[in-house]
Amino acid sequence: MGTIVIKGGKIVDGRSSHMADILVDSSTGEIVEIGDGLSGDQTLDAQGCCVSPGFVDMHAHLREPGGEAAETIETGSRTAALGGYTAVVAMPNTNPTIDSASVVADVLALAKDALCHIAPSAAITVGRDGNELTGIGELYDAGVRLFTDGGTGVQDASTMRTALEYAKGIAAAGDSDILFAQHCEVSGLSAGGVMNEGEWSTKLGLGGQPAEAEELMVARDIALSRLTGMPIHMMNVSTAGSVELVRQAKAQEIKVTADACPHHFTLTDEACKDYDATFKVDPPLRTDADVAAIIEGLADGTIDVIATDHAPHESHTKQMPFDQAPPGMIGLETAFGLANTQLGLDPVEIVDLMSIRPAELAGLSERHGRPVVAGEPANLTVFDPAKKWTVDGANTASRSSNCPFDQMELTGKVRHTIFEGEAVVIEGEAQR
Repeated sequence: MGTIVIKGGKIVDGRSSHMADILVDSSTGEIVEIGDGLSGDQTLDAQGCCVSPGFVDMHAHLREPGGEAAETIETGSRTAALGGYTAVVAMPNTNPTIDSASVVADVLALAKDALCHIAPSAAITVGRDGNELTGIGELYDAGVRLFTDGGTGVQDASTMRTALEYAKGIAAAGDSDILFAQHCEVSGLSAGGVMNEGEWSTKLGLGGQPAEAEELMVARDIALSRLTGMPIHMMNVSTAGSVELVRQAKAQEIKVTADACPHHFTLTDEACKDYDATFKVDPPLRTDADVAAIIEGLADGTIDVIATDHAPHESHTKQMPFDQAPPGMIGLETAFGLANTQLGLDPVEIVDLMSIRPAELAGLSERHGRPVVAGEPANLTVFDPAKKWTVDGANTASRSSNCPFDQMELTGKVRHTIFEGEAVVIEGEAQR
């Protein structure tokens, strides 16, 4: 398979930042040398670019099995690779639900030839119905490290506590890389809401979801983490109140982490003013003040991770009336550009949020989010932080086109992606 040399880039891996060539052995999938003037069988130009460990997404909906019309693991992995991702955690809200070891095995088999590492998450409750716990121990043995009911939060506090206590037993047996991730939404408060409750929902005559529907769940799970001593991860936090609750919990050394999505630090509920369901998402787009709080939380470390919540849908479903259309947006190919454009952070900070921290939290740090040094896995992203480009939402690798950033001008683009020593993206083009 030969060797690949990445020439002229600046290594940014959270541990150091320096100019060097990188030599990769494609047959072993490892970095073999870091230095100057290196050569290989294939050369990837990285002039003016940063070379980082590959991005890791903790939260993407790949739809397969059961939703192949909207996305497959193959197409999802291709759009992920184009976005610089070398690992993606696939959410369990498939059909059938990823709630048994057999379905995990099916997903892994489907992912065998993917363009990035696909790590199946598994549901906390059977069928994601919030009642009976799944076989967490069996799923853990099958390789699952992240458990979540996906877009449905576990509503019953006792059920969630029992799940955490069960996981505590697994951790006590010597394994600590198990994480419960919660979609924070109290359904009794959010029922009937299709966008943020506020000025714009009133103007548009649409049912609203109050910020408190999210914040009550965040507060409850912080309390459960304190009670059980087990970590809980808050998925796609979207309100200023949620950010402050997580900040206070961390100050008290409660084991709470959080992620935020690009659409929640880029768009507001005003985007819904034309009743375009492309902008319908759950949790909904919030206010300017909430966007500012998310950006501040990412900057000061309150929010640990940028996750995409990539949620493809067939085109006809997004053309339905706003209150009937399904929530969700695609976002794997645009995440880095949006973070680089909107957040005011340097590449080192963005790499921490998009690679190192998510790899650690998702239990993927054995091969992802690693230092860019000899002997490490060659899972790498080469990105140009100064490249200006315009999003073409209808021309992505995803099977779906529900992109809310269409025609948005961004600064920062992925140029090459190397997955297990293979250049799966070269000059912004997928190689298979």
